[in-house]
Amino acid sequence: MTASTASPAYVGRFAPTPSGHLHFGSLVAALASYLDARAVGGRWLLRMEDLDPPREVPGAQAAILDALERYGFEWDGELIRQSERHDAYAQVLDRLFSQGLAYACTCSRKELEAYHGVYPGLCRNLGHAQENAAIRLRVPELSYSFQDRVQGELRQHLGREAGDFVIRRRDGLYAYQLAVVLDDAWQGVTDIVRGADLLDSTPRQLYLQELLGLPQPRYLHVPLIIQPDGNKLGKSYRSPPLTGDQATPLLLRALRTLGQKPPAELEQATPREVLDWGIGHWDATLIPRVATLAEAQLH
Repeated sequence: MTASTASPAYVGRFAPTPSGHLHFGSLVAALASYLDARAVGGRWLLRMEDLDPPREVPGAQAAILDALERYGFEWDGELIRQSERHDAYAQVLDRLFSQGLAYACTCSRKELEAYHGVYPGLCRNLGHAQENAAIRLRVPELSYSFQDRVQGELRQHLGREAGDFVIRRRDGLYAYQLAVVLDDAWQGVTDIVRGADLLDSTPRQLYLQELLGLPQPRYLHVPLIIQPDGNKLGKSYRSPPLTGDQATPLLLRALRTLGQKPPAELEQATPREVLDWGIGHWDATLIPRVATLAEAQLH
């Protein structure tokens, strides 16, 4: 669904992954990004991050679009699918590889288990060919920091805390870090509003933006919704999909999760009326400055 024309000064986006239907955690992220854009007359784009066909659930894309429409969301322009952007990713990856900024890695998962997610550079100088290998980006021994609009200043030493990271998987699929940076720049995104589970990805994306000469957007990470037992509320963990008949109460609950204070009379409102109230009263400074919120506290 396409919205009316809006100011190009602010460009936000919502970028779901079709590995399942939207759930309450997705709704919180979508609502935050939508209200943050619309409150200043900005544009709100929709991008389907369908980079990983083996993990995609049949029918999930259509279900996501249907849920967004039932909940009153309107987006600007056409839906973009990352699966249609492979040529752009390949062009940049080949340039990074030819310049020696990226290299091929043949390490197996088993070989890397002992390093707890921080790649130790085993293939860095071995000169492997691209075929049948993952492609990793060389990272500098530097700290990258950014000012999150809610969570404050965050800093990460790329070498010690991330290591050379994958930008194309061994099976040929492009990695999230490369695709998200290229697509945000291509779409002119100025503000990224998303879940706090992506906080530690941000320094890697800042480095890629710097390396490619791309503008750096502002960031706002909203609390991640977790189950009382500490598990992330997500598509793979007992997270019920959004249902159309619960749109108004779930939107109100999402507003309260984001620190907003909708009045009681909105309980009888339509989803569109709830969103309009949210646009008119949006205050991002009220969002809780925590990485996670327990799902049990939100009822």
